[in-house]
Amino acid sequence: MKTKKILTLVLAMVMIMSLALTGCGGGGGEEPADEGYKVGVIAPLTGSVSVYGIAVKNAAEMAKEEINAAGGIDGKMVELVIMDDKGDSTEGVSAFNKLVSDGITVVLGPVTSGVTSAVTSIANSEGVVMLTPTSTADTITTESDYVFRSCFKDSYQGIMGAKFLSENGYTKAAVLYCAGDTYSKGLRDSFVAAAPDFGIEVVVDEASSSMDDTDFTTQATKIAAAGADSLFAAYYYNAAGPYIIPQTRAAGFTGAVMGPDGFDGIVPDYITGTMADYNNVFFTNHYSTEDEKEIVQSFIANYQAAYGEMPNALAALGYDGANMLFKAITEAGTTEAAAVKAALDGMEFDGVTGTFVLDETGTPEKSVAIIELYEDGDSVSQKFNKTQN
Repeated sequence: MKTKKILTLVLAMVMIMSLALTGCGGGGGEEPADEGYKVGVIAPLTGSVSVYGIAVKNAAEMAKEEINAAGGIDGKMVELVIMDDKGDSTEGVSAFNKLVSDGITVVLGPVTSGVTSAVTSIANSEGVVMLTPTSTADTITTESDYVFRSCFKDSYQGIMGAKFLSENGYTKAAVLYCAGDTYSKGLRDSFVAAAPDFGIEVVVDEASSSMDDTDFTTQATKIAAAGADSLFAAYYYNAAGPYIIPQTRAAGFTGAVMGPDGFDGIVPDYITGTMADYNNVFFTNHYSTEDEKEIVQSFIANYQAAYGEMPNALAALGYDGANMLFKAITEAGTTEAAAVKAALDGMEFDGVTGTFVLDETGTPEKSVAIIELYEDGDSVSQKFNKTQN
């Protein structure tokens, strides 16, 4: 009798342990019933391009709040695990590795092409889904099966920039870029390759040593002396706004300045000198705040209510990127990377930055908005110029 009682207790304990292990065991990344879905976010929240990172973070948090207010994903709440990469590749790798070590299998970010390029191989080797909302370097989605994006790519920006200049009568372009930066070099290469197809001669091709340079007077002098009627400047707002534009104007260059999406952010905080210097400045972008579609205006109104400012294009891309991941997790029913990847492959998506399909590399196929800067009294404003296809 005593032996039977002992055996019964042993069997009961085995069953309890078995049930416990079943509840805690690996399910290919599926979350326990009492936990929500965790999504990593990597962005530059401090440093020279923090304007971009904060916009992406804000928009992602807004998207999270909206989906959680609607009941979450299959009743589970979404949690964002946010990391600051400071706009630095080493910091980005460290942030990504930390998320991986914490069991995160789906990541929004990084934001800049240089940091994202440093992380793509890790995403592929670790089998972690990574969707960058804003990294436009062409190679980012071709080097890993697990990397996607919600923005267009640099080669498309370069082509559309050349096409816009050509359609507006410009035939002699100067080019200014940073040779050591993935984003800037990729933009330069695509513009230079496309220019002859649109009847544009590149008359001077100048490089700087860093994306954080502040003195472009040597390059500006060469640009003005070359007789260029236009300038393609492959930089971010923090170099273009206070340094490149006023310094080239001061050197005597009076033509059009064409920039990439990195110019978004010049207005209102990166204007210096004479307001008239910023006339005839254009840049390719991912959306326009003047777009009257309901999804766009609703996003703008909600963002302004939450953060007290107009959302830039990176905020719009961050919002779309977050919602693309939430859609993929909903379809997959898990954050298990292979299932989320399968849901993202060829995804059709209707977002703030357009209605698009992800191509075979995980990049959206969509149009470009051309934004124009102009002198507006004692300040500089920007407006939608046209949609470029």
